[in-house]
Amino acid sequence: MHALGRIGAGGAGSPHFPTPGGAAGYGPQVIRVGVAGWDYDDWKGPVYPVPAPRGFDPLAWLSGWFDVVEVNSTFYRPASAKAARSWLSRVEGHPDFRFTAKVWRRFTHERSTFTAADVRAAREGLDILAGAGRLGAALLQFPWSFKRDEASREWLRAVTGALRGLPLVLEVRHASWNVPELYAALSALGIGFVNLDQPLFRNSLAPSAVATAQVGYVRIHGRNARDWFREGATRDERYDYLYTPEELRPWAERVRQIAASPRVTDVHVVTNNHFAGQEVVNALQLRSMLEGRKVEAPETLFGSYGPALAPFAVPVTSPSSSRPSAEPRRDGPPS
Repeated sequence: MHALGRIGAGGAGSPHFPTPGGAAGYGPQVIRVGVAGWDYDDWKGPVYPVPAPRGFDPLAWLSGWFDVVEVNSTFYRPASAKAARSWLSRVEGHPDFRFTAKVWRRFTHERSTFTAADVRAAREGLDILAGAGRLGAALLQFPWSFKRDEASREWLRAVTGALRGLPLVLEVRHASWNVPELYAALSALGIGFVNLDQPLFRNSLAPSAVATAQVGYVRIHGRNARDWFREGATRDERYDYLYTPEELRPWAERVRQIAASPRVTDVHVVTNNHFAGQEVVNALQLRSMLEGRKVEAPETLFGSYGPALAPFAVPVTSPSSSRPSAEPRRDGPPS
């Protein structure tokens, strides 16, 4: 039987998170910190220059500041081969850059039986990115309403089977999934677990530092509890949140723990509190905490978020071509 067919057979109880190994030291794992998406009108000014220079490309621009960007559009519609090749061409100057991409919502937010044509459509662009060595992870993002029961386990088994061969990572938000069987099954299949920060309601999955595959993954959604489940709230309202450094520092330590797992080779840390560029600020702060130094930041960002950025970043007009990839370090964040 497919291992996912047995997910969650045990009870929920108190949290059961495997302890990451390698606590005595860090290996050669690479930590990439980045943002979710790039096509936001409300980033014009706070993040992107206004007026934009002739030929300005937001994706190419972001690839100079970050090592990873999570593709949002693939959640709403599958990426074509043409779109994927366009993305690749726009970041070709940054060989260490990676994409992660949400899997089409057909597989995570709908429950009617999917077809072979659906699978081909969902995989078309992702397979292009993977074949180029640029796909860090394919993200299966399930909603809080996706709770652990036999039907959900069966659905997961079918979806992961259809997408086999992609570097899958699984995000579940309901606490019913917090059982040892889930982590064991993901580990057996080489599927990563998404550690997430979200508004905590009853039965919401809490922050964790779980590693179940070569790919470690962290998503930082924001903590806007007022609007997270509010009927009628817009996407921008739900993700309108700026983390304080005190809220982010525990995540920097969790990222180090994930990177210390002996199985992990790459960790992707993605901020998703996108409204008005707040995710860019928090991603830069996290990079600074992980690298133990001030990092370069777009000078445009300092106009809106100068006080938040000043302890962690220096404003520059363009990123240095010699910026090192973030690797796990023992030293702490700048004072």
